[in-house]
Amino acid sequence: MITIKPFKGWRPGRDIIGKVAAPPYDVLSSDEAREMAKGNDISFLRITKPEVDFDASVNIYSKEVYQKGKTNWNQFKADKVFVQDESPKIYFYRQSINGHSQTGIVAASAIDDYFNNKIKKHEYTRPQKENDRIEHMFTLGIHPGPVFLTYKSHDLLDRLVAEHTQRNSPEYDFLADDGVQHTLWLVEDEKEIATVVHTFKNEIEATYIADGHHRAAASSKVGLKLREENGDKDGAHNYFLSVLFPDNQLKIIDYNRLIIDLNDQTEEEFLKAIEAGFEVEKIGNEIYKPKQAMEFGMYINKNWYKLVARPHTFDANDPIKCLDVTILSDHLIDPILGIKDQRTDDRIDFVGGIRGLGELKKRVDSGEMVVAFALFPVSIQQLIDIADAGMVMPPKSTWFEPKLRSGLVVHEFVK
Repeated sequence: MITIKPFKGWRPGRDIIGKVAAPPYDVLSSDEAREMAKGNDISFLRITKPEVDFDASVNIYSKEVYQKGKTNWNQFKADKVFVQDESPKIYFYRQSINGHSQTGIVAASAIDDYFNNKIKKHEYTRPQKENDRIEHMFTLGIHPGPVFLTYKSHDLLDRLVAEHTQRNSPEYDFLADDGVQHTLWLVEDEKEIATVVHTFKNEIEATYIADGHHRAAASSKVGLKLREENGDKDGAHNYFLSVLFPDNQLKIIDYNRLIIDLNDQTEEEFLKAIEAGFEVEKIGNEIYKPKQAMEFGMYINKNWYKLVARPHTFDANDPIKCLDVTILSDHLIDPILGIKDQRTDDRIDFVGGIRGLGELKKRVDSGEMVVAFALFPVSIQQLIDIADAGMVMPPKSTWFEPKLRSGLVVHEFVK
């Protein structure tokens, strides 16, 4: 069963939260982060992406960059930009956009659950990205951004969260520049906290990483190293910052593909080749968005096509082989377009569906790309099934929206 605990979070004042809170570090390039942080000395990007305080020539993995993050964090504490809660708490965190809301529980999750696979994964991590976060957290002594976890919804927890958020005024409630409303409640009642902790401990069999595999891996490895150094199995380093959402509130959106060329084929040859794996229907100029699994939109040379996977291209009994991303990879992107490893091949790019299918059309029409593919989103149940089976999704399979804001609550593990 799952171990979570309350903690004394470091938080900004409610009058400045809108200026402090920032998007997660991995959705912005360094240049985008510099632009966003410009003129805002208390942006949390100065902690999560401290290269914003250097010019573009800096090596973002250098020790001086990591140390600048530590200097900024110490200054934020000294200036009371962040103040630590006096007692251990959990927090309820709601995100709302375009009529969709999801409310999660902010708590510290045990690294032992990560290593024992009670916190389940569905994708591989990249060493460079993981090592960056390890060095970053070692230097800072904090978990600046939460890991996005989900769990199978539980009636008691659903009721407790709903009743608390209806009965109590939030500590924060602000609209971010990305259009997401962020609302945070402090949970200070010891009985409520105990109920949440006890329910996870006794009735929740597993949690699942929805987003933040690199943060989870890095946080857990940092904690294990500190445990080995000092023998402390209950200190704050044995836990990492997380937000746990019930699975029935989450929404995965499409994660689409763009390809630079047709692998030395003419358009006619390419269209003929894909007929082996897909029924191909020309739609024309109107954007085509897939309506169900096993269905794809394709844009090439100012025309949209509807592709439907033929029965031999998937195995309905295999949780990986029936994924749309697998079908497209195994029967088109790999054999026809010659892209073997989508994580490393620079001929392919990925666009989250939050940007709309018009972005695919724009990049093909510009000549930057030759062909684009729109996919139907993976379901939460597919993610859970794959993680439960100990399997790994193909790269760039899921895009969760909205993203968690960093800087609402910080978990400190080394003072």
